[in-house]
Amino acid sequence: MARWRIGLFVTRGHAHDEDSTVRYAILSLAFALISPNALAQDIAGKCMTCHKEQSPGLYRQWYKSAHAQHNVTCLSCHEAKEGEPDAFQHEGAWIATLVTPKDCARCHPKEAKEVEHSYHAHAGEILESQDAYLAHAAGGHPVAITGCESCHGSKVKIDPKSPNKLHADSWPNSGIGRLNPDGSKGACTACHTRHAFDKAQARRPEACSKCHLGPDHPQKEIYEESKHGNAYYTHIEEMNLKADRWIVGEDYFEAPTCATCHMSATRKQAVTHDVGLRISWTLRPPISVKKQDDEKKRANMQDVCKGCHTETFIKGHYRQYDAGVNLYNEKFAKPATEIMNLVKKKKLLKHPAAFSNELEWVYWELWHHEGRRARHGMAMMGPDYSWWHGMYEVAHNFYFKFMEQAKALNDPDVNALIDKTMKDPMHSWFNRPTDEIKKDIKEGKLQGAYKSLFPKQ
Repeated sequence: MARWRIGLFVTRGHAHDEDSTVRYAILSLAFALISPNALAQDIAGKCMTCHKEQSPGLYRQWYKSAHAQHNVTCLSCHEAKEGEPDAFQHEGAWIATLVTPKDCARCHPKEAKEVEHSYHAHAGEILESQDAYLAHAAGGHPVAITGCESCHGSKVKIDPKSPNKLHADSWPNSGIGRLNPDGSKGACTACHTRHAFDKAQARRPEACSKCHLGPDHPQKEIYEESKHGNAYYTHIEEMNLKADRWIVGEDYFEAPTCATCHMSATRKQAVTHDVGLRISWTLRPPISVKKQDDEKKRANMQDVCKGCHTETFIKGHYRQYDAGVNLYNEKFAKPATEIMNLVKKKKLLKHPAAFSNELEWVYWELWHHEGRRARHGMAMMGPDYSWWHGMYEVAHNFYFKFMEQAKALNDPDVNALIDKTMKDPMHSWFNRPTDEIKKDIKEGKLQGAYKSLFPKQ
């Protein structure tokens, strides 16, 4: 280790000398001092010598990284065995362009195992979902590649004719749930971008915002409008992002980031790469449900909150959050889903293909876009997304698009279900005079229809 440090120091001392021959000679000598495997070090030296000229940005990212400081060279990550599906011979070695979680696990076994069990690793399974169907059918194959697969991950194809054995339809791709040729799922570089793999970058909200934004899951936008986001962007320089130890409330306290809440260490919890261990509700499907072990997961998240907030504050937030999700479920999601299921069961839609009917699009956006925005707004304290971008649009489309189009089918069973829905106390305002409704609101009578949605104290 001491010899490595000396070698690294000498190498860095010549990092920007004009005499490249001297620089590369010292670099090769530094690596030769470290390992008895002279051939491997010679190949590693060739990698760096060539890539410094051919792809200087890539080389300099690596050169500044913790990998470089710990003698993790190009070959450490890219070395492959003859016969592996994506292996090819290059400059005297078998290598693979693709570095998978299985490769990273050689040095990071705990992190790789946590990722393997996380939501992130399974994101590529969307390739068989309604989301992907819609992109392929209504959009087209190219947008499914550049859109869906860029975040969720592609199924990496092998092309024997390609110089790097990877098919251009599926590479490049750093989707978080990428399906790799070695059977592994995921891409560490989705968060730890190559070739710096900077922990400070992974801790920033921008690392997550490549995928967590937009009309159906605007966590980026919600975070930015929240007090948390406001505090973060005001105090970035005080966030201690480059520190090795990063415990909320101790090593930094101005604001949380996405990593703070979902992954990073607290005074009681270690860092985790399983992003689902602190999520108690699932806000993705048409109707939200509590996750398995939801109480434990909720306690994990509340432990994060305790780094800065009091018990009373935390309980108040969760009471409001739970009531909001229950409101979405009971008032809009469940009745709309029941009506939609009946329509499909009776085969009342005009065209046979999914999404070739306006009612299906309206229902889809009701939960997949507006409903998700409302639920995530409530979860992350984003008032504008809870209401104007969220529940306001849910209500508008429920009453004036979804219900109206369902009525237009002129089916007696569907109409009976619509009538039943509209008699619910939460919908009773719709056919009453405005003055009566205002009076009930003022006297607290209308609010009474929602009491059951709040958790018992």
